[in-house]
Amino acid sequence: MSVEASKLVSRGVATPSIWTGQGLRSGASWIGSEDVAVQDQFLNELDEGELLALPYLFEFWAMPHQLPPQGSWRTWVALGGRGAGKTRAGAEWVRSMVEGSRPLDEGPCKRVALVGETIEQVREVMIFGDSGILACSPEDRRPVWEAGRKRLVWPNGAVASVHTAQDPDGLRGPQFDAAWVDELAKWKKGQETWDQLQFALRLGDDPRVCVTTTPKNIEVLKTLLASPSTVQTHAPTEANAANLASSFLEEVRARYAGTRQARQELDGVLLADAEGALWGSEMLSHCVVKSLPEFDRIVVGLDPATTNGKASDECGIVVVGAVTQGPPQDWRAVVLADCTVQGATPNGWARAAIDAMTQHGADRLVAEVNQGGLMVGEVLRQVDPLVPLKSVHASRGKVARAEPVAALYEQGRVGHAMGLTKLEDQMCRMTARGFEGSGSPDRVNALVWALHELLIEPAAKWRSPGVRSL
Repeated sequence: MSVEASKLVSRGVATPSIWTGQGLRSGASWIGSEDVAVQDQFLNELDEGELLALPYLFEFWAMPHQLPPQGSWRTWVALGGRGAGKTRAGAEWVRSMVEGSRPLDEGPCKRVALVGETIEQVREVMIFGDSGILACSPEDRRPVWEAGRKRLVWPNGAVASVHTAQDPDGLRGPQFDAAWVDELAKWKKGQETWDQLQFALRLGDDPRVCVTTTPKNIEVLKTLLASPSTVQTHAPTEANAANLASSFLEEVRARYAGTRQARQELDGVLLADAEGALWGSEMLSHCVVKSLPEFDRIVVGLDPATTNGKASDECGIVVVGAVTQGPPQDWRAVVLADCTVQGATPNGWARAAIDAMTQHGADRLVAEVNQGGLMVGEVLRQVDPLVPLKSVHASRGKVARAEPVAALYEQGRVGHAMGLTKLEDQMCRMTARGFEGSGSPDRVNALVWALHELLIEPAAKWRSPGVRSL
């Protein structure tokens, strides 16, 4: 908080419960960092009215990601993990749009759309929730819920009506000068509902939308974030740790740490899948295994780097174990570790690959030799002369090799240990047209070689008829 703003509060200058200037931003952080004497002085200099107003000065208490960015924008997207404070940010933004300096004064907007996945979610989360509009509003500004008309009415005449993504046509006819959209990434009719809302935002000089959502890889959200009229803020679940049960954070982190699900639901990261990807986020989210079986074989797949340095491609090193009892359709594999290195010298990546073998008890190292040729084996044997090495040469393209491996995933025959997020990100950018990420898919290449060695090639030999001699 600036010195000028703190003086305004302490001198008893009229303090609105919505403060649109910058002076009170992060005021709680400022006062919380001062010693007890300064804190006591600050509170003692406030009169009764100011003390009553202080809990409702959201700019004073808000975290940076809960406040809309400055400047000209059409849509503000507040991305965040579960419990990051997104609902509070949306509710307070609605207040800032409809409230004036005094209870009966008009605010910037008079007609607001509250849009959620269902009527129940709008009512129970956005309106009546612990961080909803009613809970955030002081008594003299608290709107009245008219259940029969499904709307909130403020003392100054502003109205917020309820709409849902289940009924996009419900947005035909009404018109608004502001809207709060919650959990857009969950909407089954997301694009249709969003389009209808845009047609309805036609009142006032500058209609705006606040979108609060945990990210998910859906087209409507990706298109919205790419728009030049969109601004965004972002925060993980931990940003709001002070207002969450410590046991909640401990439990979810222990259970989901190292998974793509944690990156999406807790870190609030939008995980992008390339169009037509051989692997998708949804598929990989179901691959995580908590307990490991006893493996019949463990191998390390190696896709060596041909250069070294910060700008060079990675050297893919992936460890996979397999259970190969019974017929091939019963065989299963688990990706145990991604030990990929970047910028390493040939001696460096060779040691990393052999260390991965030692750590996981692998019985073979499968290395692609297209680029390095004999050099790959020579470098590896300089580190370990007895390394059980199988050199493989790619006669088909990366996509052709990857497709049968992707089929194993579709059949539910490959699991993933925790902590493979970089590998999984690369997998979700591998398409039938090729790799759509930057650089080369070295992690995926190493994975593919390992699974070919463990499941695909042995299954082909198992099916091949033998010739018996007399």
